[in-house]
Amino acid sequence: MTKEDICQQLAVAVEELIAQAQPRQGQILVVGCSTSEVLGNRIGTGGSSEVAEAMFAVLQRICDRYGLRLAIQCCEHLNRALVVEAETMEAYQLEEVTVRPMPHAGGAMGTAAYEHFREPVVVEKISAHLGLDIGQTLIGMHLKRVAVPVRLQLKQIGGAILTAARTRPPLIGGERAQYPKKIIYRREK
Repeated sequence: MTKEDICQQLAVAVEELIAQAQPRQGQILVVGCSTSEVLGNRIGTGGSSEVAEAMFAVLQRICDRYGLRLAIQCCEHLNRALVVEAETMEAYQLEEVTVRPMPHAGGAMGTAAYEHFREPVVVEKISAHLGLDIGQTLIGMHLKRVAVPVRLQLKQIGGAILTAARTRPPLIGGERAQYPKKIIYRREK
């Protein structure tokens, strides 16, 4: 599979997630990605900076178009910390940590984000509104508390298993409470 094919699959998946989740401008899309898995290898064994940079460019372009904030999850060697723009850190009052992702300590995607964001910072945790997990990188810890699976047409990007989620506010109030249908049933298909 070519880099262009991978980027096309990624664009389709992100556009479908956004169409189903209907995020508001300024909300956070978290992406965890193993370029090793995308290329058909076991996670952490054969990543590609070239593929990561191409995928990052797709993610950034789409997030910019929809006014979303992008957070890229690093690998487990950095405890799955995230690379974000400094303005995202400030807007969401996130706590910065001191580290610079590298391909073998942070992953190819974390490194690409750090090298290509305008003003990159690394934060330890985030509560994102929607997310893509490409290659079973375990982004769940970085989603808001009530995550809802989003079933995408694509099940893989390259050789990597693809999982998508959106979040919703928790339902409170018990049996007499009423809930807006748009919150509960928003495009769950």
